[in-house]
Amino acid sequence: MMKRETGTAPPTNPAEEKILLVLLPYWTPLIPPMGISCLKRFLQQHGYNVKAEDANIMDEFKRIYSRYFDTLRETVPPDKRGNFFSIGHDVLENHMIAYLNCTNEDKAGYIKTVKTLVSKTFFCSVETLTVFELDKIVADFYSRLEKYFLDLLERERPSILGISVNSCTLPASLFAFQLTRRYHPEIKTIMGGGIFCDRLAMGTLNFETLLEETKDYIDKIVVGEGELLFLKLLRGELPGSQRVFTTRDIGDQTLELSSAQTPDFSDFKLQLYPYLSAYGSRSCPFQCSFCSDSMMWGEYRKKKPTQVVIELTELSQNHRYQLFMMSDLLLNPIISALSRELVNSEVSVYWDGCLRADKHVCSIKNTQLWRRAGFYRARLGIESGSPHVLETMGKKVTVEQIKQGVSSLAFAGIQTTTLWIVGHPGETEEDFIQTLNLIEELKEDIYEAECRPFYYYPFGQVGSIQWQREHKRIPLYPKETEKMLLFQTWILDCLPSREETYRRVNRFVQHCNTLGIPNIYSLHDTYKADERWKKLHKNAVPSLLEFKKKNTYIDENKYFEESYFMRNRVQDDGDFDF
Repeated sequence: MMKRETGTAPPTNPAEEKILLVLLPYWTPLIPPMGISCLKRFLQQHGYNVKAEDANIMDEFKRIYSRYFDTLRETVPPDKRGNFFSIGHDVLENHMIAYLNCTNEDKAGYIKTVKTLVSKTFFCSVETLTVFELDKIVADFYSRLEKYFLDLLERERPSILGISVNSCTLPASLFAFQLTRRYHPEIKTIMGGGIFCDRLAMGTLNFETLLEETKDYIDKIVVGEGELLFLKLLRGELPGSQRVFTTRDIGDQTLELSSAQTPDFSDFKLQLYPYLSAYGSRSCPFQCSFCSDSMMWGEYRKKKPTQVVIELTELSQNHRYQLFMMSDLLLNPIISALSRELVNSEVSVYWDGCLRADKHVCSIKNTQLWRRAGFYRARLGIESGSPHVLETMGKKVTVEQIKQGVSSLAFAGIQTTTLWIVGHPGETEEDFIQTLNLIEELKEDIYEAECRPFYYYPFGQVGSIQWQREHKRIPLYPKETEKMLLFQTWILDCLPSREETYRRVNRFVQHCNTLGIPNIYSLHDTYKADERWKKLHKNAVPSLLEFKKKNTYIDENKYFEESYFMRNRVQDDGDFDF
């Protein structure tokens, strides 16, 4: 492969450049890719010709994904599947990397590695014949990806390729970069994305491995918020001999959100996404121990509510969409001000986003305001039903607030997707039972419950340094797999153990199944969950199916009436108490 010479990089001429921004499988296509859509709009403002592409909507890649998990499911006993698709991604991602690094001389080691991936994730064995079947599926994926990607490069003929990468898309992205250098060495390659928040965080062995392994086919790496860094790189304002750039290279400068334009979704087939997307803020003002998102975005910033309403109106009218996913890391700091603006506006939009169960969420007066403004679904990072674990996480919410917050949202008809972390360091069996009990108590007010096991990263999470002081870190996979997997996965030598954590994940899922609480992974699952929610709550928001109907404009939120009677637990000021 060619290795590029380094030196002082001349500025690019916008009129002569064609930039291709890509998101590769596998990333759930709930919304069009927000990161590359924002970057596209920003670069276009400065005269660049930009094309954005999302491969995750392609049926051929979706079918391969289904085949892989159908085959994997057959080898995993039902009582060990847990949150199957979520934790199964660890197997798929590492398997795809191992496939890229397998040589004919080490087929036996490759088979053993795949078996290890399954056993360390689902704690069960897998037959060699099953590994062969999984291998054929992965081979088919790369064969189809190669044809798709080379056709894309031939069609678009970019001079610059930028790929946005996260853990789920890392193998396909590395493969695409390799293809680009092999067949089109004249194209400059740039890697960015959320993966540098945690798994490939700077200062870790994994990051150093990435630099070494990709030095022949990835020219530049952009870590953190990308707009200003990417632009300065194009303009030749950053050292040409430098390969990795962070916001420190531009004096920690970040994008002024008041001047940010609406994301450009014009390249995508929007009918294939359930939601459009917008945002009112970047980063997060809170510091939960397990979170790494503030590493990506820097200091918390927010737009004025009027600006957000203008953007939502523009996107809704231009694309004839009413349903939005707000990509803010957390809506709490802006939700009430935004709601007041939306209530007073003429537009009717419905929006979904992440929330924490703080005291403002416990107010029925607030949740009904949000409901009138079109707040559709709250994705609540509940994490645990144990006061001890919540305190250890630094959540700064109480179990009582969680109860009141979830029920207050449900009373207004807002769907409540509750997100939980199982196996946080120090979580005891008693702590876990408290989580199960809380779910049972709130079962009628929970629209969806999704859990994931605790993940540890040596750098990037708020709690990384503290955990490293308190516990020994150990590699998850044996040394003989290092060459094939490239990037190490670390766990903490503490209680609960990994095996116990995954056992609890299985118990969590079984508990929710018994209670009839969904965990949604398909449109069919969503339709069933919507039916259940409408039966439970008279104020329920419209179903996703209603938004899918052609030539339908929904504005029932504008006529939503306040009510302060909620199971006889309402206080005079609109809050309620158990």
